[in-house]
Amino acid sequence: MAGHSQFKNIMHRKGRQDAVRAKLFSKLGREITVAAKAGLPDPDMNPRLRLAVAAAKAQSMPKDNIQRAINKAAGGDTENYEEVRYEGYGPGGVAIIVEALTDNRNRTASAVRSYFTKSGGALGETGSVGFMFNRVGEIVYPAKAGSADKVLEAAIEAGAEDCESSEESHVVTCAFEDLNEVSKALEASLGEPESVKAVFRPNVTTALDEEKATSLMKLLDSLDEDDDVQNVHGNYEISEEVMAKLG
Repeated sequence: MAGHSQFKNIMHRKGRQDAVRAKLFSKLGREITVAAKAGLPDPDMNPRLRLAVAAAKAQSMPKDNIQRAINKAAGGDTENYEEVRYEGYGPGGVAIIVEALTDNRNRTASAVRSYFTKSGGALGETGSVGFMFNRVGEIVYPAKAGSADKVLEAAIEAGAEDCESSEESHVVTCAFEDLNEVSKALEASLGEPESVKAVFRPNVTTALDEEKATSLMKLLDSLDEDDDVQNVHGNYEISEEVMAKLG
């Protein structure tokens, strides 16, 4: 019976992982389609599409899926997605920015507002928390890409602004408008990155205790589960001790 239970647990875990991956691929595919529709369907001629494809490759999205998402835009048989940004305050006064791609603004706004309200937070007006963040480009490489000195040198050569290395990874930061060029230069010297994306990096942070951190995690999970939500950025700071308690 133990073996049978273990088999069931493994299958349940695998099923959940497959579902998470499918949702991720769906979101990446939507960004590729929107990027291809907004410009040329050629990544070499469309910087936004190139970044979307790079992000998809970094998550091991199959080439067929990527090409299908591009073809969907070229064929004109896709929904008209709008880019929408929501800003608000989560548990403990944490500033949060939510980026979405939606074909129904009312549906998405209603859903996002409900997530904030249920967590004890509140959705605000556009610009209500944006001033607490800087829009930057972020390129992440695994630690095996090279030594800290090697990656730092490559980052400087590529025109990046900063590079932070740890035991797990190298995180290269550049100006938002330089992300396409810097990522191309790094790929030429270091190979394909783990991720390439534009992020909102906080210039001030808010520390959370265990209770508020628990509420925040529930909010982030709800946002992540929503098909329309593409990216979520926050200025929260959670200590290692609290994170350990949260598991």
